[in-house]
Amino acid sequence: MRILPYLALIGLAFAEDGLSGWLRYAPLPSSVSWPYIPHNIVVLNTTKTSPVYTAGQELQRGIQSILGQDCYVSSDSTHESIIVGTLDAYVNAYGNLSQTVDLKEDGFWLSTEGNTVQILGQNERGTLYGAFEYLSMLAQGNFSSVAYASNPDAPIRWVNQWDNLDGSIERGFGGASIFFANGSIVDDLTRVAEYARLLASVGINAIVVNNVNANSTILTPDNINGLGRIADTMRPYGVQIGLSLYFASPTQGVKGQANLTTFDPLDSEVVTWWTNVTSQIYDAIPDMAGYLVKANSEGQPGPITYNRTLAEGANLFAKAVQPYGGIVMFRAFVYNQLNESDWKADRANAAVDFFKPLDGEFDDNVVVQIKYGPIDFQVREPASPLFANLRKTSMAVELQVSQEYLGQQTHLVYLPPLWETVLGFDMRVDNETSLVRNILAGRTFERSLGGYAAVVNVGTNQTWLGSHLSMANFYAYGKLAWDPTQDTTKIHEDWTRLTFGLDQNVIDTITQMAVESWPAYENYSGNLGIQTLTDILYTHFGPNPQSQDNNGWGQWTRADHDTIGMDRTVSNGTGFSGTYPPQIAAMYENISTTPDDLLLWFHHVPYTQRLKSGKTVIQHFYDAHYAGAETAQTFAARWQSLRGKIDDQRFDEQLYRLKYQAGHSIIWRDAIVDFYHNISGIADDHNRVGNHPWRIEAEDMDLNGYKIYTVNPFETASKHHAVITSSNSTVGSISTTLSFPPGKYNIGVNFYDLYGGKSRFEIRVGNVTVGMWKGDSEDYLGHTPSIYLDGHSARRITFGNVDVREGDLLEIVGMPDGIEPAPVDYVVFLPEGVLD
Repeated sequence: MRILPYLALIGLAFAEDGLSGWLRYAPLPSSVSWPYIPHNIVVLNTTKTSPVYTAGQELQRGIQSILGQDCYVSSDSTHESIIVGTLDAYVNAYGNLSQTVDLKEDGFWLSTEGNTVQILGQNERGTLYGAFEYLSMLAQGNFSSVAYASNPDAPIRWVNQWDNLDGSIERGFGGASIFFANGSIVDDLTRVAEYARLLASVGINAIVVNNVNANSTILTPDNINGLGRIADTMRPYGVQIGLSLYFASPTQGVKGQANLTTFDPLDSEVVTWWTNVTSQIYDAIPDMAGYLVKANSEGQPGPITYNRTLAEGANLFAKAVQPYGGIVMFRAFVYNQLNESDWKADRANAAVDFFKPLDGEFDDNVVVQIKYGPIDFQVREPASPLFANLRKTSMAVELQVSQEYLGQQTHLVYLPPLWETVLGFDMRVDNETSLVRNILAGRTFERSLGGYAAVVNVGTNQTWLGSHLSMANFYAYGKLAWDPTQDTTKIHEDWTRLTFGLDQNVIDTITQMAVESWPAYENYSGNLGIQTLTDILYTHFGPNPQSQDNNGWGQWTRADHDTIGMDRTVSNGTGFSGTYPPQIAAMYENISTTPDDLLLWFHHVPYTQRLKSGKTVIQHFYDAHYAGAETAQTFAARWQSLRGKIDDQRFDEQLYRLKYQAGHSIIWRDAIVDFYHNISGIADDHNRVGNHPWRIEAEDMDLNGYKIYTVNPFETASKHHAVITSSNSTVGSISTTLSFPPGKYNIGVNFYDLYGGKSRFEIRVGNVTVGMWKGDSEDYLGHTPSIYLDGHSARRITFGNVDVREGDLLEIVGMPDGIEPAPVDYVVFLPEGVLD
């Protein structure tokens, strides 16, 4: 069977909107030469729902697109063929391979030696993984002669969607759900199939399609049938689906299911209820991967409601899925709100406190899913000590591709280097090498299950995640789940080739930006282990350091006028350091051996505490925040240097985000340094904090139709104030006479872009309109919006190379809209090379 002619596929394969992700299969440039590639693809299973059949179709599509060469799928072997199938099917058809091949579940054998290509999987899914590996080589212009086996490091390689049945996505920055709308499963599953293709291409073998904060109505007969349609759509790609459960579902009056008065996991009627529901699900989805359960956390019901243990709750579901080969992923994200006045109270202790006593009580098909750090997806945390405390229980690490606390996909933050700090951490269990990645794979404690789960907020946006560059995190997650020893810089280089082409300058530039992005974000958001100083009570997006403290959520900094940091020592603090094996506990207990990048995580110190660098804590805060923002200023310029080498749509869409990040990094920087300067009273050695000679505060200008507004939190406005129009129907203006020396300036305007209105602005210098814009980022950015003037809604827009003469009149006209009163914070005039 032949596929469509090559030219007919051009528009499908190369629509540069991000939908194809790293599977663009772009034609190789004419400068690349390649050896003979067989035209004949022999598929050893022609059942259309088989991943082997899918592999043949994918190879045909990819080779035709990459090389411009016709390919044919057949069941007839020739001397020169690409042979695709399971190892067993190959042996049955052709006899044993000339060499011994050791394949684990989902593994594959790839040989390009000679004129025959062998792509052989341990199972059908492994065959498809091998096909994608081969196509990745071709798409990167790699025609090496290879013969190797590749096996996944761990059997569990899942993603967790946080999709809700109404079509929204919790922490969703890439559009609405591709699975759900209006309480049920969508009719058109085209995007679901495209998503399954992306997942399979990086070795992901299962997906939980609904939010961990689950809704019991997912269990209605109609929705179970809809889930069956999703499973049918993803099955040809070897992706199994799993389901998040609401623990109290038996009492919720689920349509089509019995209604009970209890959800006690040891009640026989509850056991029967879940057994029957599970049977219905497996009738619709015979290969369902299993369940994901969040219980007794953040208001979710669970077994503790009935004084049952978490293990008893997990085992309820484990027994229900065990006859079908299913597993239960049980989240360790369980904690209580705490009293901050208790010096020894510590949310970081919760996972070990709740789960260590239950080690050995979980059924064998239960996997405890543990966030990489003890708190909640922060910019830096120590590896969760729970990894070292469950010797008789299978474990998976929970990572987050969704940048919930880390810029929400409007900031470039390449996450794998952060994940590496956990996966490569040595827990020193029994004083022996005990890398977290080996614990997850089951090698350390001899467990047969274990692996990886990642929260991935894929949505209907054509970029999938809302940002083209954030897709590197998705790609790299799959690669690291397959082999956590891979070099994360090389992973990014491969992703860049596949996504943006083979130009070495493009590869080097984008990868270098990515490598610098996490350290930069850590620097301007929160460092020394203090966590990400975002608003934990509202959107988790912009700066609000004071929101960390004075509440029961336990993400405390314990900052006062003299000191900062959590004392987590055994000797004087919460005892958290003692939950690690002895060698690690001793390292963290002692301030002299605690790494500086986790100092404030483990120790409560004066702002004047000296770091190993010789700087004080407070001076490091100042310097790091300025350095991080300075790095972020370079991203847009470096991206612009690639103009013409990247298609216009993706180039412009990503440039918008990088310019946004440049401005927002300064908002972050100023908010954090101003806050700690205010609370500590300690000056910056370099006299930068609070000193901005190129700024003109809006409240200091002549106001016409505007009034001064005190911003809260105070640190999210320069000099603590902004201006807003007198009413939401009043057009206002602010103006002043400029006293800067004549010359060319880059002009930045800091304003607030609220959700619920799209104010319009115009800036004039010397009666010449420099620019016009709208507060409409909700149309272009997916981050959680704000209805307030704060660190989330604060933005900067810039206009470059503007002629300015001394005595020119500066005027900004603001036209409010909806709830948005055209707010302005300040204007900055920067000579070339000067950073605000």
